[in-house]
Amino acid sequence: MRRAGITSDMMYIAGFGSILASVGTWALSMRTEKAGMHRADHWGIFVGEWAPTFFAVGVALRMEEEYGEEMPGERAERMKRRAREAMPVG
Repeated sequence: MRRAGITSDMMYIAGFGSILASVGTWALSMRTEKAGMHRADHWGIFVGEWAPTFFAVGVALRMEEEYGEEMPGERAERMKRRAREAMPVG
């Protein structure tokens, strides 16, 4: 996804947009469909379930943006160094 130009910020915006769309589809369904609250709840929940996926992909892309260029060994060494600085042993 990163190679396609999609950034973590775009995924976060999509997540928040999904939350707003969930409320919008719920309200629209309440007004236009005769099925009532039960049907509106189903539409709202269906669209609202997309938000965690967008946020999770956003986190994964953010991690790749920050650490994607490093080799796995370099990343491990940097993490060890940070851990040693945070918790001095001795």
